[in-house]
Amino acid sequence: MSQINPERTPLHTLNPLNRFSDRAEDYVKYRPSYPADAINIILEGLGENSQLVAADIGAGTGIASRLLAERGVNVIAIEPNAAMREAAQAHPLIEFRDGTAEFTQLPDNSVDLVTCFQAFHWFNPEPSLLEFHRILKPSARLGVVWNNRDQEDTLTTEYSRIVREASDNHPAESRMQSVEPLLVTPYFINIREYTFTYRQQLDLTGLIGRAMSVSYLPREGLGYKQLIDRFQELYQRFCDKSGFVYMVYRTSVYLCDKQ
Repeated sequence: MSQINPERTPLHTLNPLNRFSDRAEDYVKYRPSYPADAINIILEGLGENSQLVAADIGAGTGIASRLLAERGVNVIAIEPNAAMREAAQAHPLIEFRDGTAEFTQLPDNSVDLVTCFQAFHWFNPEPSLLEFHRILKPSARLGVVWNNRDQEDTLTTEYSRIVREASDNHPAESRMQSVEPLLVTPYFINIREYTFTYRQQLDLTGLIGRAMSVSYLPREGLGYKQLIDRFQELYQRFCDKSGFVYMVYRTSVYLCDKQ
């Protein structure tokens, strides 16, 4: 069997459309949210929120879509995985649609904002960026966001080590290289980066559920049992008197304007 090289394997070749089908329940319960300051900077200067239409691409169960909608933005949540769409909590300002980053099925020049939260690394970058350029109105904005685990925090570092070892260093663990196509694309200009801190409070069930929302970790067999044992030990080492541990993220926001 050929080995996957985590430094060279494009993630869009690793079944991104269906790989989260058995993770939807854990995803909606245990995936982290995003800091308010990240949403603030994405929307800053775009005008009255209630007049904006945003396309949230790779929306998953709508974690970020809801954050935008709670600000009054009208959101079209594009998500190709039916299980993820069905697990999403309804919101009057969010319309979920089947579609992909490469083929959103939205009209030309139809949205004020395109966002990709924790998803851009799963897209085929060239056709996706061309598609975003097509659907955005003139001078409109693209926002690409990742919650990156903070490797200066001890618990978060230990969690990351367990995930890397259990997934045999899956390519998604080095996904930040996926921002490179955005930095060199001719379709967008004025690229700027912002970084914020976000803390996720988790009990033992939440810590394990957070891990199980990751598409490349085992959910059965000996590997799964060993993984649960390691997370239980991690929880016992770091839980506070209230029974919680805290995952720390550095939230990276990349903003750019349509060329």
